[in-house]
Amino acid sequence: MKTQTILGAGGAIGRPLATELRNYTDRVRLVSRNPKKIHPEDELISADLTDADAVLNAVKGSEVVYLTAGLTYTVKIWQAQWPVIMKNVISACKTHKAKLVFFDNIYMYSGKDLSNITEGLPIDPPSKKGAVRAEIAQMVLDAHNRGDIQGLIARSADFYGPGTGAVSVLNDLVFDKISRGKTANWLGDPKYRHSFTYVPDAARATALLGNTPDAFHTDSSVDGEVWHLPTHPDALTGKEWVEEVARQCGTKPKVRSVGRGMLKLMGLFVPIMRELVEMMYQYEQDYVFSSAKFDRRFGKMATAYRTGITDALRADHLNN
Repeated sequence: MKTQTILGAGGAIGRPLATELRNYTDRVRLVSRNPKKIHPEDELISADLTDADAVLNAVKGSEVVYLTAGLTYTVKIWQAQWPVIMKNVISACKTHKAKLVFFDNIYMYSGKDLSNITEGLPIDPPSKKGAVRAEIAQMVLDAHNRGDIQGLIARSADFYGPGTGAVSVLNDLVFDKISRGKTANWLGDPKYRHSFTYVPDAARATALLGNTPDAFHTDSSVDGEVWHLPTHPDALTGKEWVEEVARQCGTKPKVRSVGRGMLKLMGLFVPIMRELVEMMYQYEQDYVFSSAKFDRRFGKMATAYRTGITDALRADHLNN
């Protein structure tokens, strides 16, 4: 049995993915700047993904490579580093004949109507970060279509769940605030519906896709080799998210709507808030993520939101 390798293994997705891959192989390699074992048998390699030679060495001997890296959330870093990383990873996978699974978000889609986000939504990013994501996703699809690699894209909505901390807007601005008796912050108007992908579901499904040969060869000319990860279809409004978290915390729901102006002001003191301004279009309309394609092929496996909230709150409580 050949090795399955996670590039960016220390992140919110990489850690649970390492656990899920144990259902398919006993040879899991974790790659990051400072990798840490999830299981005693894990192989660790320290590597900078912007270093082509380091990536080539990290991928050697791999059957499947999962790119789950997360970069500092700034446009300049994304523009400078993401294309380099993707070029290095594709080249290494081609050299070593490894399959590539790229864990992606939805920033590259058109922002005009997010009420039914499917794999067929037009690629027309309304943000600078979205333009970067469109570029690197196309690099994967082009390499696959040329026959250089077998590649697929596993795409997630905004995510939440155990171990995500400040990486998840929902965890940071709602779960954490309410659990400490404070007022939740909701980006945009809380009257809009907003889907979130539960991290354990995303990890389980990503491992499944990587170990399903025909997932790399879909028949649809519209969808290509893109899969939306399982996400519960009954998207809650911001108000409903806050109410459910508060109910489970045994407190009254209190929420503050954060608009573009307030974000810019907060950005004077917290730089990441400034980076969220261009993404506000996602919170100024219904944002409903569809995983119907995945459901048809593999069956429904998305966790209900009430259950996900319970598990996330319990995990955060145990870790504090």
